Order: sequence, then structure tokens, then C-alpha cells
Amino acid sequence: MAADRAIPKLALLSDEEITAITDTALRILCDIGVKILDEEVLRLLADTPGTAPDPGQCIVRFSPELVHASLAAAPRSYSLFGRDGTRQAAYGCGGMIFKSTPGDPLWADPVTGTWRDPTVSDLRQAIDVGDALPNIDIVGAMAHPAEIPEPVRAIYLVAELMKRTRKPVRVWVPDRASARYIVEILRAVAGGTEPLRRAPITEHSLEPISPLQIGPGLGPVLEFTAAGLPIVVGPIVQSMGTGPATLAGTIAQCIAEGLAAIVIIQRLQPGLPVALAAACHPMDPRTMNILYGSPEQGLLMAATTQVIKSLGLPAIANAGYTDAKVPDAQAGMEKGMTALMAALAGADSFAPMGVTGTIGASLPQLIIDDEMIGYLRRTVLGFEVTPETLAFEVVRRVGPGGNFLTDEHTLRHARREFWIPRLSDRDNYVTWQAKGRQTMLERAAARRDQILREHHPEPLDEVLEREIDRIVAAAGRELLA
Repeated sequence: MAADRAIPKLALLSDEEITAITDTALRILCDIGVKILDEEVLRLLADTPGTAPDPGQCIVRFSPELVHASLAAAPRSYSLFGRDGTRQAAYGCGGMIFKSTPGDPLWADPVTGTWRDPTVSDLRQAIDVGDALPNIDIVGAMAHPAEIPEPVRAIYLVAELMKRTRKPVRVWVPDRASARYIVEILRAVAGGTEPLRRAPITEHSLEPISPLQIGPGLGPVLEFTAAGLPIVVGPIVQSMGTGPATLAGTIAQCIAEGLAAIVIIQRLQPGLPVALAAACHPMDPRTMNILYGSPEQGLLMAATTQVIKSLGLPAIANAGYTDAKVPDAQAGMEKGMTALMAALAGADSFAPMGVTGTIGASLPQLIIDDEMIGYLRRTVLGFEVTPETLAFEVVRRVGPGGNFLTDEHTLRHARREFWIPRLSDRDNYVTWQAKGRQTMLERAAARRDQILREHHPEPLDEVLEREIDRIVAAAGRELLA
């Protein structure tokens, strides 16, 4: 998306309300503090001016001055790059970035309505489809193949991603050992430590443990920050469960947890690129299930995005999810509404695409999501109001009772003014019947099959592929011993 896209129009919060939420977050950090569950990071913070550690409780309090200094050290924007540098995803530059899900525990086939354990074949198909789809900027692994042992699974996923796509990539990194080998693969692909630092291929997600704890996820952060790779901080505060029942209180706690993590990251590696995710969610008062597609989710994403942007950071919104288990009307409503709210609030990136029921990866859903992203991008782009587009002289030329269809002004503007879908049906009823009365889901499944038949990702250099295989084998010998 171009950097000069239309200015976002959705502002749920006034400037005074943004200040009140931010001030509350700073009070939480200064007066209550955050529990740090990593000894190495706890020792680091103990030596940091502006902190007030309580070693007996593992709690650290942060001064507002330290938080502001950490925010000032973080870049306003950053980019991820594909393995050969030809594909780029830029955060904080006015565009919108979309990724296929980094990995889910189940594989959902919405055509048959079944869920099962993913396979290596599913993984490779997911990468190929993500590589082919025009609106997917960052390719995620989507599948967690059950036949790959868990201690080496994330390493294997990164290896497959490097072999099959030229786009930037994402996986969930579970531990420090996995992160160490993943960084080794990325350095091999990038051509060394400094080239990887200059053109990072992936980023890592740090998710504080609400309420107000940062712990097991710090292991991979230590490896990724040392390598100069960006970190996305995503506190998953759940209203009524791990956060206050009120949306404003949930946002304040989310911001507090995120700011504490940013202080840690900037202390580890000053100037490291970071993004803050609006990853909080409401809970259903009837079932206590976490909700992904409710109207409150859209409100949380739009408002938290506003606060994050006011801090000068790239904002990632957990919008575009659904609680539906298949790509149906509910999924379309929830994904579209929450994603549009976040987009109009100015989010830089969104929830992982291709997910149904929050834990099932689905290629037909990913293809439908790709269509939704095209719709969103056209919506947020807006339109120009100029003498040329107001078209007074065109109206004069055509005149009463005329026809604009063949006018040269129409020929000049039709293609760039209107979005042309690849999946949505716009035929009349008779034509739709004649084409087989296909639903959106059936068309998505057909396009999946077409992509898998016709799209052939550019292969990786054989020497580099052998080096990746060597690293994966070394990880297996150490981590599976």
C-alpha cells in the first residue's frame, strides 16, 4: 500500500482519553510494577537506572522517564525482507501488512468440516499458497506438522520457509534453543550477521503473561535481539479474566505490559526495531471463552491502535480473526468488521490470516482472507478530489441523456478507480446459475487447487539448501538426544 494512503478516519478516543490511558499505564508501571520471570533479565534491570527492583518478589517498577527514554530509542519504522531482498514489508510507513498465520495446532478443511493434525505436506502447500497470494506480505508456516518432533519443529518450519518463498517469513518460536538455530539459518541465508541485521528476514513475538508478568518468552528474545531482529510485543490481556472488565482498563493494562517489554528490549539492544500489538481480547460473559470476533474486539483494536500510534510505534492489531469454525457468514462478518475498524484507525499490521476457530489453519480461509485484504486496501486508499476527478468538463461533454461508458475519461480512470475482485461473485443470477451456483467457499477451494497446480516457488540455491539442512540436522542431534 502506498505511503500516501488516505488518512485514517476512525478515532474512537479523544486526545484527552489517549492521555488518560497512557498516564494510567505509566502509573501501573511506576506504582505496581511487573513480575520478571527470567533471572538474566531481572539482573539486567537491577542495574538499570530508573527501575526499582524488588528481588524477593521478582517485581520491577519502572519510572516514567525510563519508559519515555526507551520509546525514544525505538525506531519509528522498520522493514522485513525476503531471502533475496526483492520482497519487503514496511512497518510504520503508512501501509498495511498482512501475514499468513505463523502456525496452528490443527488443520481445518472447511469443505468437509473436519479438523485434523497437520502434516508436512500441509506445511509445504501452505507456504506455496502464501507465496502465490498477492495480498499476503509475510508468509507464515500455518501448519505445525505432527510428524516433526516438537523440540525441532520451529527450526524445521523456518528451513522449509527459506526453501519455498522469497517473501519475509514468520513462525512461532517456543524457546531459546530453537531461536539459536533459527538465527543460524537466517544468517546463512542473509550472508552473515551484519547483512541479516541490515535486512531482517523475520521478527519474533514476545507475549507478556497477563496480568503484569514477563517470563518464558524472554529466552528467544535474548537470541533475536542479539541478532538485531525486530520484536513484536503483544500482551494478550483478557477482559474479566487477566484484565479489568472495562475496555479502557484492559487497554491501559495492555499498554503497561507492552511498555515494560519495550524497556527490556531497548536495554538489551538500544535502537532495536519494535512494534506494539493491540492483542487484548474480551471474554464471553456466558461461557468465559476468549472472543476474537466480537464488536468489543473491534473497539479494543481500534482504540488500542490509537494509543500505540500516539506513542510513535508501529501498531499491530489482532483484528481479522473470527470465532466461527468454518468460512461462513459469521466469519465474514467478524473478520471484515474488526479488520476494517483497525485499518481505519491506522493499524500497520493485523491478525494472522488463514485461521478458523482461532486454532485451525485453512487454505480456503486464507484465500478468502486474501480477497478481504484487497477489499480493505481499496477502502483505506480512499479517492482523490481534484478538478480531473470532479469531471465537470466530462459531464458538460457528455451532456443530458448521454453515455459515459465510451468516454476517454472513463477509459483513463476505470481501472485505477475500481477494485476488481478475483474471488467474489458479481455475476447476475442467471450467469451464476450457469457457472454452477458456486459459493465463496467452493470458489476458494478451486483457487487453492489451481495455485497448487500452477504456482512453482523459485527454488533456493542448492549450496544454501544443503547448509540449511546441515543446521536442521545439527539441531536434531542436540535437541532430540
